[in-house]
Amino acid sequence: MIQGVLLDLEGVLYVGGYPLPGAREALLSLRAAGIPMRFVTNITRLTRATLVNRLARMGLEVPLPHLFTPVVAARQYLIARKLTPHLLVHPAIRGEFADLLGPTPGAVLLGDAGPDFTYEALNQCFRLLLEGLPLLAMGSNRYFRNGDGWSLDIGPFMTALEYAAELEAVVLGKPSPDFFQAAVNSLDLPSQDVVMVGDDAEMDVCGALAAGLRGVLVRTGKYRHGDETKVEPHGGRVFDDLDAVVDYIL
Repeated sequence: MIQGVLLDLEGVLYVGGYPLPGAREALLSLRAAGIPMRFVTNITRLTRATLVNRLARMGLEVPLPHLFTPVVAARQYLIARKLTPHLLVHPAIRGEFADLLGPTPGAVLLGDAGPDFTYEALNQCFRLLLEGLPLLAMGSNRYFRNGDGWSLDIGPFMTALEYAAELEAVVLGKPSPDFFQAAVNSLDLPSQDVVMVGDDAEMDVCGALAAGLRGVLVRTGKYRHGDETKVEPHGGRVFDDLDAVVDYIL
């Protein structure tokens, strides 16, 4: 029996600033049935408050405490280890780490920096990694899809730095088991009773399955033909959209 749900945002609830058909109704149905939800995303171009406000304008109600992002996970990681970050992140979220900055960095923190992914910026990170600093990555997604089409995500840049510096990054967003577990813990439910619903076969569904959750892939957002073969052998389910997932859960 499924007692709790984790939902991805972009590609599951909305695309390009517009809610997907049936998304609002699906959330209402789950709430009416008493199914608790948490929202987990690897978006690192927006703060939690900005995300919640954007969702509200689309008619999608997401309480701030129920939204789990790599930005929050990264702050917690840095604070717990008393690390000062060198940032290569999107300008919109730099302020989230302003109180943690200092003259001597203790870690390289990588987010989806968008146009700030320049050679100079990546090379500065590379030199710090050669000095022994750890690489912290807020996710490892290969690409994402929004209203403008397909775009490179953080993963390719993370992999380039890993290859050049001969190290492995600490991933603080999906598919990190700790990231999924933090959301599950907030539901106070066993992992096996919680399902992750996403449009990314690798990060969302396979990541959740590896963390002991159930996993469902929807054929919306960044879904590509053939993604079924990535999740079904591991026990994942595949549905056309969120409305069909709700029918499966209820």
